[in-house]
Amino acid sequence: MTGPVGRQLRAAATEAPTQRPKDFRGSAVRLLRRLTPQRIPTAIVLLLGVVGIGIGVVGPLILGHATDLLFSGVIGRRLPAGLTKEQAIEAARARGDGTFADLLSGMNAVPGQGVDFAAVGRTLSLALALYLVAALMIWIQARLLNVIIQRTMVAVRSDVEDKVHRLPLSYFDSRQRGEVLSRVTNDVDNIQSSLSMTISQLLTSMLTVVAVLVMMLTISPLLALITVLTVPLSLWATRTIARRSRDQFIAQWRNTGRLNAHVEETYSGFTVVKTFGHRAIAEEKFRELNAEVYQASFGAQFLSGLVSPATTFVGNLSYVAVAVVGGLQVATGQISLGSIQAFIQYVRQFNQPLTQVASMYNTLQSGIASAERVFDLLDTDEQTPDPTDSSPERPGPGRVVFEHVGFEYRPGTPIIEDLSLVAEPGSTVAIVGPTGAGKTTLVNLLMRFYEVDSGRITIDGVDVTAMSRHALRSSIGMVLQDTWLFGGTIYDNIAYGRPDADEEQVIEAAKAAHVDRFVATLPKGYQTWITDDGGNISAGEKQLITIARAILAQPSLLILDEATSSVDTRTELLIQQATAELRRDRTSFIIAHRLSTIRDADVILVMEAGRIVERGTHDELIARHGEYWSMTQA
Repeated sequence: MTGPVGRQLRAAATEAPTQRPKDFRGSAVRLLRRLTPQRIPTAIVLLLGVVGIGIGVVGPLILGHATDLLFSGVIGRRLPAGLTKEQAIEAARARGDGTFADLLSGMNAVPGQGVDFAAVGRTLSLALALYLVAALMIWIQARLLNVIIQRTMVAVRSDVEDKVHRLPLSYFDSRQRGEVLSRVTNDVDNIQSSLSMTISQLLTSMLTVVAVLVMMLTISPLLALITVLTVPLSLWATRTIARRSRDQFIAQWRNTGRLNAHVEETYSGFTVVKTFGHRAIAEEKFRELNAEVYQASFGAQFLSGLVSPATTFVGNLSYVAVAVVGGLQVATGQISLGSIQAFIQYVRQFNQPLTQVASMYNTLQSGIASAERVFDLLDTDEQTPDPTDSSPERPGPGRVVFEHVGFEYRPGTPIIEDLSLVAEPGSTVAIVGPTGAGKTTLVNLLMRFYEVDSGRITIDGVDVTAMSRHALRSSIGMVLQDTWLFGGTIYDNIAYGRPDADEEQVIEAAKAAHVDRFVATLPKGYQTWITDDGGNISAGEKQLITIARAILAQPSLLILDEATSSVDTRTELLIQQATAELRRDRTSFIIAHRLSTIRDADVILVMEAGRIVERGTHDELIARHGEYWSMTQA
């Protein structure tokens, strides 16, 4: 929608995201719930993760046993053969070497016996086998988890696509197109990359922390307690930094949407920008928006980047504490050297997941910020649903009645007020009036792009709200002042009006709209490729193609909204002939500023400020010397 109302709605929508409260926890939970349809693969992923990590965490304990075998063999070889372990301990205490006695009491050394390399080999082989099995399971888990994420994102994209088609036209009128596209593309892609990078690591990290904690408790509850005491400090540091970076991530993706909107509008209207010499202004605006994206992105990445160093520092504190206390326990014989070696490895394994989670917290927050924007789109109020008992086709000759219709885009600012009119079957109704009089709004209400606030509109006695939108709109052909073409051939763009039409019907429609006249001059004819904005053909030729599209559709009702505004005088006469044939036996609505195009209309409605101030034929209105007569004189 254009004009002041559209600008006000867009401005309100642009400001709205900064005013809504954000619920990161709710968005994160909702995002995880999107994975629940993949229950069986998710259960397999969890099982593989538990088994794989469970096997993996046993590795340090086995390596610790290998260390004990080596150390016991070295010490045992130094002891006299023939003694028992207890006798060797007593002899050490008798010499006054209590430290060595305590150390020997915590070992399984056999006096006179060296290293059992066969046992060490078997132990190392077992550890290697377990590590290989654990790695294989983790790899399978990662692959399966990737499948789950991709399937989930396919569902999210489908939901977004379906949602876009269920949104009312007012949603798009009140927002910049580039900002909406940013949510549908950039934010959805960011969710996918964030999930791929974080969810596997989160799952692995949580399972690893639990498994390692269990193993640490079996070795030394005291050392496990020392390790766990640093976790609250690490969580506090992460939470404090995350609070500061959260708003920056929101701003980052909001500003990215604004930047995309500016780029999309500038490139779409590049000719206008160049014509009016606004290149410098457009570049300055781009620099401002780009700087805002940079500032928000830098702040978000900088703050979230502090999380990893902070958690690493806290983890090193626990590592030092465990090394000191564990060394004392080894010296006093409370724990073996292999056990403390395994425990120190467990401390690393325990702190590493916490550090990894902290380091990817910026990615996680960025993904949740994008998820919140996508969920905001999915939660937007939809257009009223179609009635379940509506008929798929609309039979009847096409009698259109507006009964006391009232409508306003914004509360308190009426656009249409108490408007009533009747369009008899097969008649042509022309609507004229100054800009902002409500002419196009009238058509939008008939097409149910917007719903009336009061009164009703009927076609052949059936309220349009009782019909499905598909049945209603498929029976109406519409040619707008703003032409729309998609990237494809001229043939494809015409055939868009009726995909099941054969080539002969498409060519016949093209000839009726005089498209064939200029297509014959093109090297590839109807197979000429045109860009999505039709930039490689003239505005008049684009208009002819859209008229050919409407002719091919063979609608029951016809709406022409300034359909000949972009063609030359000679082409306009040809289009009038074509549309006159098209309008035969069809109820037609023509919105026009060129009064010469509506002289043969059965009824001419003159609108002003949302009301019909005059109605009649061309000759009748001229004879009255009223508003219509004044327009012809102007």
